[in-house]
Amino acid sequence: MSKPSLPSGTRDFGPDTVRKRTYILNTIKSVFELYGFQPLETPAMENLDTLMGKYGDEGDKLIFKILNNGLNDPKNMDKARAAFDQVLAGKNDKNLTERALRYDLTIPFARYVAMNHGQLALPFRRYQIQPVWRADRPQKGRYREFYQCDADVVGSRSLYNEVELTSIYAAAFQQLGIPVEIRLNNRKILAALAEHCGGAEKMMDITIAIDKLDKIGMEKVKEELVERGLDEAQVNGIETYLKIEGSNEEKLAAVEALLGYLESARVGLEELRFVLGLYDETRASVAATGGVDLVCDFTLARGLNYYTGIIFEIRAVGVKMGSIGGGGRYDDLTGLFGVPDIPGVGISFGVDRIYDVMEELGLFPETVAAGTEFLFFNLGEAESRRAFALMQELRALGRRCELYPETVKLQKQFKYADQKKIPFAIFLGSDELAAGTLTVKNLLTGDQWKLPTQGVRQVLELC
Repeated sequence: MSKPSLPSGTRDFGPDTVRKRTYILNTIKSVFELYGFQPLETPAMENLDTLMGKYGDEGDKLIFKILNNGLNDPKNMDKARAAFDQVLAGKNDKNLTERALRYDLTIPFARYVAMNHGQLALPFRRYQIQPVWRADRPQKGRYREFYQCDADVVGSRSLYNEVELTSIYAAAFQQLGIPVEIRLNNRKILAALAEHCGGAEKMMDITIAIDKLDKIGMEKVKEELVERGLDEAQVNGIETYLKIEGSNEEKLAAVEALLGYLESARVGLEELRFVLGLYDETRASVAATGGVDLVCDFTLARGLNYYTGIIFEIRAVGVKMGSIGGGGRYDDLTGLFGVPDIPGVGISFGVDRIYDVMEELGLFPETVAAGTEFLFFNLGEAESRRAFALMQELRALGRRCELYPETVKLQKQFKYADQKKIPFAIFLGSDELAAGTLTVKNLLTGDQWKLPTQGVRQVLELC
């Protein structure tokens, strides 16, 4: 029998980890609810046609495809072999695969809106917390299976939505205690850059290369741009753009000087100024967002096809980690499914990376990992029956407790309590049973008290 193992890029989560992850999710969920967002869930797998072509060439390569059932049936084997040859040639074939695991939550949400828009009250504000899968190379902070927390608004073009989403980011990360920067750019400005450097058809080549700047550096980005067909003058123009620095206003002015002769750049800059201005006007009166800065980052590209306006990325301050959140506006995403003119904007929280950041910075409250509070030691059959009744009384009062299920040596039961970090032990042996008492011991300090068994509430007063 082979040794049990996990697929690369996946993980098991033990009790302490699950409690910490739940703390993160509940914190973010509470902010979503505060802003009027409603919960939604979609299936783990989607039709392949739903996903393919929505994430750009790089993203499409990372989609986990699911083989069709019955490929080993002799009636299907010839078709399957031919389909496999097609896949090896880079083409999809429904004779081999028709479904895939979802790559993100945005495209499934767009599919949901396209299917149900007639019944939705628009604008529709939804949040979604579910796992997604990507056939990526596993590394620190990057997994093949991970959770996303998304919040989206569809059915509105108002930039107030962008301001609200930045405020959600700020409030959630402040509640979690993570120091962050919210970085903004606008795809309209990137479209203007493409037009400035050779034409709109160059936009995807440019954004895909720019999106790798943090990972591979300027020189490698320039090399990739050349490989993608840009000439030296075009590459130099992009380098000038990428080297823009300074305060938000200084950066905006520099981009305006470089690209302001183009309409899309002017609109993109105006949208950024609106979001930055309104956020700054209101942050002073809102403690939850007061400590989080918005930063114009014109190197930000978010290399996905569907973004059309302002884009977001969240970076933790003082931690070597990739983005822990991101998103943007997508004004025709449902048009991909034959339902045009439903604009939208959304953000995503990278829960797994947020967890890693909080672990590294020691930000989880001690109470988050708390499990059982009281362990009733098993000291015999009659004693345990009485202990079980008392345990149920404590549970009815909202306290977490358990009875050790077997009558074994005290040393083993103490070891169990220590392994589970249970702070209090309750002993009800034959002497206590006869006297109508119980003994409570603080396993951290060694203090102990003898109480009447009918005085369970006194346990709560002492512990």
